Amino acid sequence: MKKLILILVFALFAFQPIAAQNLDFSGYVRNYTGMLFGNGNNNFSIQQNTLNLNLEKRFSNSAFKFNPMVYHYYSDSLTFRLREAYIDLYFSNFDVRIGKQQIIWGKADGVFITDIVSPKNMEEFLLPEFDEIRRGVEGAKFDYYIGNNTLELVWLPIFTPNLYPNSNSIWAPKQNIPMGAKRNFSLMHVNPSFDNSEVFGKFSAYTGAIDFEIMGAYMWDDDPTLFKYVHFATPTGANYLEIKPEYKRLTVAGGSFSTTLGPFVLRGEGAYYWGKYFSTNNPLVNHGEIQKDYVNYMLGVDYSLYDVKLSAQFIQRAIIDYDKAIVPTPFFKEQYNNMMTFLARYSNQSQTLTLEFFSYYDFEYKDALMRPRILYDFSDAINLQFGANIFTGTEGPFGQFNKNDMVYTKIIYSF
Repeated sequence: MKKLILILVFALFAFQPIAAQNLDFSGYVRNYTGMLFGNGNNNFSIQQNTLNLNLEKRFSNSAFKFNPMVYHYYSDSLTFRLREAYIDLYFSNFDVRIGKQQIIWGKADGVFITDIVSPKNMEEFLLPEFDEIRRGVEGAKFDYYIGNNTLELVWLPIFTPNLYPNSNSIWAPKQNIPMGAKRNFSLMHVNPSFDNSEVFGKFSAYTGAIDFEIMGAYMWDDDPTLFKYVHFATPTGANYLEIKPEYKRLTVAGGSFSTTLGPFVLRGEGAYYWGKYFSTNNPLVNHGEIQKDYVNYMLGVDYSLYDVKLSAQFIQRAIIDYDKAIVPTPFFKEQYNNMMTFLARYSNQSQTLTLEFFSYYDFEYKDALMRPRILYDFSDAINLQFGANIFTGTEGPFGQFNKNDMVYTKIIYSF
């Protein structure tokens, strides 16, 4: 079946002139090569060729989009992903979108706070472009327009979780698993049903002084409960732990805003999560789980200095009514977890050359990810990129990958 799909995709690409007569046909072909450096390591971290197709057609009261992607790796393996495939229906004051789609919310750059409708593909951590990190979700989106304001409702009958790499990947996250513990993944599934569906809502207002969004959700946590510890006694009297990851329900409310203050753009975003489950170090009490509310928010400022755009963000996660029995993770070391991002981007007058530096810094673990890169438009169709991903620290969200420093090149042909 996969081979048949790939043949169809490449057939569409081969017959682009014919398809273009009836469809808006676009996309790109990309070569992406990355090599590790430091620690005596110069192995290739990735050798990937990508074909991205966008087929779109707009009618007077409807439209559709079909966006498949094919990844070819150096091992000759092929991966097919259908990123989006949906139909739009347009009415006088509202629109309906049905099918697989990516939904982007919020004002933050590089972090997910209210941008929680589309789960994440973390198989290569945070390194791919964000439109590739977000996974498409299957459902219906309803947009109702009230002047310059929009009411957006999303219903997802099928739960799609975050996707993580296998344990052999260099991007496999570190996990606090007790020695000798047995794993049981029998609860790692949410049956598609009306009772198990997810509901999201957002109101967006655009005024001359401020743009803001208010959102709410009744959803599944895209990550399973960190670990569900179950204590057993065998007939011989020996004890052992069985770990059962399980997806749990969450209720979320929050919002975001952006406004200008002289030459500055001020941005903010925050969300309150009710009833998130955390793992504890005591498997004999509530199976090693504890339920706590937590807050996640961001404050940011943007400023342009001549041809250089500067941006900084402060992000904090705070667990309400913190319990010291909660097991630390790379993203939750203690009650308050503080992080900062910084962006500097320069583009020349012709917009053909861009120099960019983006970084994360985690205050609790004192680790960081620094991402310098150069983007050059060789022609209208060809873009060349050269960059690096540098991890510092020994633990935390970025320090756990301190052996994965890499340089990379990307050659992108767009059509």
